[in-house]
Amino acid sequence: MSKKVIVTGGAGFVGSNLCQALIDKGYKVVAIDNLITGSKRNIVGLLTKEAYGFVEMDVCDKKTFSALGHFDEIYHLASPADPNKNSKYSYMAHPFETMQVNTIGTWNVCEAAVKAGAKVSFASTSEVYGDPEVSPQSETYRGNVSTTGPRSVYDESKRFGETIVSAFVREKGLDARITRIFNTYGPNMNPLEGRAIVNFINQALSGQDLTIYGDGKQTRSFCYVGDQVTGQILAMETDGTKGEVFNIGNPDEMTILEFAKRILEITKVNVKISYSEPLPDDDPKQRKPDITKAKKVLGWKPSVDLATGLKSTIDYFKKLQD
Repeated sequence: MSKKVIVTGGAGFVGSNLCQALIDKGYKVVAIDNLITGSKRNIVGLLTKEAYGFVEMDVCDKKTFSALGHFDEIYHLASPADPNKNSKYSYMAHPFETMQVNTIGTWNVCEAAVKAGAKVSFASTSEVYGDPEVSPQSETYRGNVSTTGPRSVYDESKRFGETIVSAFVREKGLDARITRIFNTYGPNMNPLEGRAIVNFINQALSGQDLTIYGDGKQTRSFCYVGDQVTGQILAMETDGTKGEVFNIGNPDEMTILEFAKRILEITKVNVKISYSEPLPDDDPKQRKPDITKAKKVLGWKPSVDLATGLKSTIDYFKKLQD
């Protein structure tokens, strides 16, 4: 009998890619999304597949899970994740929904999984490390996070989500694990979001100067979505991962300025780099995952180099403009 898997946030960027990968493994997949930041555009190719189902509901509503029947696993990815305050898809544009889905929604996911005897993977974020004082960041680092800053609606709700999952593991016997997703890119990214890579590609393809926030010396580590999805599945399916936390990201660190230059090299457009915007409040100065644990326990590490991943992503954005 085929495994039945639920993916919350299944019409989102990572969620839709994860659904495709799970179907490719022969599983039956049900995606749940309220479409606040997800898009049906991401799942058009999935809707025709017999092994795929889509439910437009909110995981903060307990009734969402009662109608799904038996299931074996839940990947809980539902949450806005765009940090740009000027984007209508950002968690700053949806602060209360963001806090609710990562707390109430996570609680509902855990309760439903306990009742069904199902496994859970909670997609947390590298933002739980805040503006880190150590680099690279390992899973044991407790972070440097503001509880009151503008990013706290996301950072702190994800941290509390981790607390909820961990309590269910200890007290209710839930078979759950936590993955901390670092900056990820690739096909199905929302072209209207305000993340750096989206802005850079959109600006390059439209012949505009690339806008850098601050001096561009802040660093990030970019993981291709195919690698990210593989890491998510391995965290769920590898024996002995109950109660564990894994960084899933690419440790190849570079400055935002270097990243912008790489996009200009690939797109071959004749535009400049503009330093017209200040660095946002609480924006992390550095972000680099320590993936030693994922390598050792999951046998996982990124395999797609930046040039290949960026070409695939830029091609996707070009198709959206056709």
